[in-house]
Amino acid sequence: MIKRITAPLKKEEIISLNAGDEILLTGYIYTARDAAHKKMIELIEQNKELPFNIENQIIYYVGPTPNKPDEIIGAAGPTTSYRMDDMTLPLLKLGLKGMIGKGKRSEAIKTYLKEFQGIYFIAIGGIGALMSSTVKENVSIAFEELGAEAIRKLYVEDMPLYVGIDSFGNDIYEDEVR
Repeated sequence: MIKRITAPLKKEEIISLNAGDEILLTGYIYTARDAAHKKMIELIEQNKELPFNIENQIIYYVGPTPNKPDEIIGAAGPTTSYRMDDMTLPLLKLGLKGMIGKGKRSEAIKTYLKEFQGIYFIAIGGIGALMSSTVKENVSIAFEELGAEAIRKLYVEDMPLYVGIDSFGNDIYEDEVR
């Protein structure tokens, strides 16, 4: 059964999801890859505000290709998530609740997701065109100098995802899922 969830995330939604669940996500999410994460961590270390209120939000690890004039966004497939692993804890401490990417995460991330009741969603690699078709709004909000890696606020409708790691630490890559 496909579950429908809405961003920003609510605690009740997060704890109701299990590794392996197929979901459709609707709502506002933010994009950030390696370079944007580094800049956000620098802001945190300098006790400065982030470019958006991260509490209960979802970050999609994506650097979309340039859009054509008649498109909202270019291809928007996920990037490999483990590259953000060492920059995730400070964001979770500030209230980040969800991440979207592809591939396995570290044992530390599983521990952090249990501690902070967060969740890791998997987007299937190679389906950037399908993912971009779910994007209905695309506004660049920070770090324009990073080009495709600038932070964007996206409104998505029915973005197809799987729960990779749930808030209990169950991992689709390692645990038996239903």
